[in-house]
Amino acid sequence: MTSISVLIVEDEESFIDALQSGLTREGFTVTVARDGAEALDIYESLAPDLILLDVMLPRVSGIDVCREIRSRSNVPIIMVTAKSAEIDTVVGLEVGADDYITKPYRLRELVARMRAVLRRRSVEPESGAVASSSTAAVSGEVVEIGEVRLDHVRHEVTIRGEDVRLPLKEFELLALLLENAGRVLTRDVLIDRVWGSDYVGDTKTLDVHVKRLRSKVESDPANPTSIVTIRGLGYKFEVPRSAVTS
Repeated sequence: MTSISVLIVEDEESFIDALQSGLTREGFTVTVARDGAEALDIYESLAPDLILLDVMLPRVSGIDVCREIRSRSNVPIIMVTAKSAEIDTVVGLEVGADDYITKPYRLRELVARMRAVLRRRSVEPESGAVASSSTAAVSGEVVEIGEVRLDHVRHEVTIRGEDVRLPLKEFELLALLLENAGRVLTRDVLIDRVWGSDYVGDTKTLDVHVKRLRSKVESDPANPTSIVTIRGLGYKFEVPRSAVTS
C-alpha cells in the first residue's frame, strides 16, 4: 500500500516535532516546510497528497500559499489557525481550504480530519467540478433561479448578469441549494451532502460558507432574501415570486 505524503507547513518547532512523530506513526510520509516561500517550492517538486498549512508563516502567509496552490490544484488543504481566530478561518475557507483546525488540537482529531478530507477528495474530479458522491444529483447542466445561474459542466456562476468565481465548497453548497430551491435543507443534510457523512469538523464551517455565499448572491447580505435561515432547522434557497407565477 502506497504511503500518503503530507506537506506540513509550520514554523513552530514544538509542533513540527510532534507532528512528524505522530503522523509518521500513523503511516504518513511527512515533509516539512518552515515558511510560505519554502512551502511553494517544495509543493512544486513533491506534489503531496495533502497539505497541513499554518496561517501565520514567515515570508509568505498561509492564506497566500493556499490561494496560490488552489489556483492550480485541488490538493486537499487543512488550515491551522490560532484559537478563536475567526477571521483566519473565514479567509482560509474563502480561498479554497477544505477544512481548518485550531491550536492546540489532539493528534487523533487531526488524523480523523485528514483521512476524511482524503476520502472525499479521492472521489472528486481534479478539474474541480461538483462530485456526484457528496452533492445533489445534477438534473441538468444549468440551473437558473431568479438572478442566479449555475452551470455544472463549466463550473460557472452568474449573478445578476455578472460572472462570479466561487471556491469549490461554495459552488457545491450553492448547487445543492439551487437544486432544492423552495425546500428546507437541514444543517445535517447540507454538511453530509457537501462535506461528506464522515465529516468531523466544527459545524461553523457551514455557517462561514453560507455567509460568504450571501455576500455574493444577496443584494443586501445583512437582510438575505434568497438564502434564508430556517431557525432551528437549516437553510433554504427562496424561489422568487416572479419565478413561481411565471
